[in-house]
Formats: sequence, C-alpha cells, structure tokens
Amino acid sequence: MNTKKAYNNWSAQYDTNINKTRDMEAVALRKVLSTISFEIVLEIGCGTGKNTEWLMTKSSRMTCVDFSDKMLAKAKEKIKSPAVQFIQADIKADWTFGEDAYDLAVFSLVLEHIEQLDFIFAETAKALQAGGYVYIGELHPFKQYAGSKARFETEEGVEVLECYTHHISDFLLSAEKYGLELVELNEFFDDDDRTTIPRILALLLRKK
Repeated sequence: MNTKKAYNNWSAQYDTNINKTRDMEAVALRKVLSTISFEIVLEIGCGTGKNTEWLMTKSSRMTCVDFSDKMLAKAKEKIKSPAVQFIQADIKADWTFGEDAYDLAVFSLVLEHIEQLDFIFAETAKALQAGGYVYIGELHPFKQYAGSKARFETEEGVEVLECYTHHISDFLLSAEKYGLELVELNEFFDDDDRTTIPRILALLLRKK
C-alpha cells in the first residue's frame, strides 16, 4: 500500500491506538525544542496535529503540510487558529511554501518514508531564514536494523508502511551539503533504559 493511502487508512485510529514511537517522538520534540526560540514554523508531516498544538504555544505563525487529506482533516478538527495554515502536498515535489520564510522546520516521523534525502534537505534550506533551525525526529535506525517499521492494525491484519532505512551519517552528510549543520543529537529509550536499543533519534540542525 502506498504511503498516502496507508496514512488515510490510519487516520481514524492514529491518535488513539497504542504507539510507543508516536508518543516518544512527541516527548523528544518537546524536550529538544523547549531550549530554543522560534516564531514562524514549517511543520512537515503534521498528521493529525499531535505536535502542532504544542508548537502553536511557542510560535506566532505556522504552515502545516501533509500528504494525507484524511490526516489533515483530523488536524483541522482540532486546530481552528487563523495563525495556522494547512496545506496538502507531496514534499518530493518542488515546495511552494515560501523561501526564506521560516525560522524552524519540523519533521516528525516523516523521513523514513522518503528514499532520497538530498532533495528534502535542499528544499528545507531554501525555506529557512539564515540561522533557522531544523528538528528531525525519527524511528532510530538501530530499531530499523532490527526490523521495526511504521505499522498499524486493521480488521484485515497488520498494515506495514513502505519505509527506507537512513543511517545517522546519511542525515548529517546530506544536511551538510545544503548548509545545515548539527547542533544537537539525542537518543530516546523505552523506559529511559540506556542498555536497550534506542527508539527515537532526534536531530537539531541549523542553517549556516
């Protein structure tokens, strides 16, 4: 099943099913971004708005993008603010969200569905103001090495989404090509047990 159709199907239960990765990534985002200031946010893969509501409390304007029309419909039900614009778009095509417009771009559990990172980082760099930040929260590649993928249960069985494994160096080397340098790298573990495989990789980058 392609990614758009899968997330449309997942939208009805995305906020309510048991999902350690979704919940831990939300914790990671809040922890990493609580340390910086930002005003104008581009949220890529906003989904049902699981992070949008918190990001609104720290920003003055947001553009929220998602591929799934049904995920966006859920987000729009929750969020009625005129400071938040929702856009349905495929981020693998040229972005029309505004160049040099944002001081923060956010990716939450998005890049595992993107095979080629270079285009995404190139478009992100163009969208950011100088000194702007990029937050990336992903299922840790160590989890992917062990066979974990985005998945959800349906009446017909478990639906596994199409995913691509990106090593930590893949993120960093691709970002560096487009002037995005690493500020902070964090790993988040189930039950905060650092003897286990980390679940979430969180990167904070900054445009030079």
